[in-house]
Amino acid sequence: MAETNHSKVLIIGSGPAGYTAAVYTARASLAPTLITGMEVGGQMSITTDVENYPGFADVIQGPWLMEQMHAQAEHVGTRMINDLIVDVNFTQRPFVCRGDSGDTYSADSIIISTGAQARWLGLETEQKFQGFGVSACATCDGFFYREKEVAVVGGGNTAVEEALYLTNHATKVTLIHRRDSLRSEKILSDRLMVHDQIEVIWDTVVEEVVGDDDPLGVTGLKLRNVKTDTVSDLPVHGLFIAIGHDPATKLFKGKVDMDDEGYITTAPDSTRTSVEGVFAAGDVQDKTYRQAVTAAGTGCMAALEAEKFIAELESGAAQAAE
Repeated sequence: MAETNHSKVLIIGSGPAGYTAAVYTARASLAPTLITGMEVGGQMSITTDVENYPGFADVIQGPWLMEQMHAQAEHVGTRMINDLIVDVNFTQRPFVCRGDSGDTYSADSIIISTGAQARWLGLETEQKFQGFGVSACATCDGFFYREKEVAVVGGGNTAVEEALYLTNHATKVTLIHRRDSLRSEKILSDRLMVHDQIEVIWDTVVEEVVGDDDPLGVTGLKLRNVKTDTVSDLPVHGLFIAIGHDPATKLFKGKVDMDDEGYITTAPDSTRTSVEGVFAAGDVQDKTYRQAVTAAGTGCMAALEAEKFIAELESGAAQAAE
């Protein structure tokens, strides 16, 4: 039987932003409810080695870190619900959201932290080696390829920036682009083209990721030239996919303001959206950094802003009742 639940704060989406927002709002005695979504823990739940999250001298596992954040948020008073929000109504107060389970969730304030997903090539072998040589984040995983050769797929700003960044670790970086010219800004393209550690392979796509099964790891790529259909092999230890990200904001289209790429727009130095009482944290509004630590930071910001919003709401209601 469908249920109706009310919270002062409803957090939509798990992951570093959502869990951090939950910890802060729970410690503020707001008794938040967090709806985990389909991918509990977000992108971190499919990230293996994590070496750049503050506070851990040794390498940790992404899923383990999310389990710890989940447990911490729950321990301080967050109500965790495994459901998927499929509809939201921000035109009434309290706000009303409907879950895939049929349950209804109302709230005085909402924090959106549904994250983003990297665009992938769609190869079966690419999926097989995700986290074991295939990555979508050079700043997250580049450190693991010290003194090794890697490849980057893409031709825009992100691909060029990741290729340049990887030269800090890898001995050689091969940029693979399906066209004959880059789409990145000229200043970035110029830096890449003169870099002695970077080679560009034009008019080419990745057909297959090649690797070992025991232990699981990438050893090379099968490439195909789109103009000649020539197939070639490229030995590498890592493949970085840099063809863009898609914020998980389809549910909120037309409900809050977004930019042309679907990222939720927030006020400067704030997580406030175009709807008063609705906040956005993490990769739904951050197209620049996309790090677990920055997502956690904006989760904290959203919680503090939600706490202030609710305090003002309750103060106004108390004055009106006098």
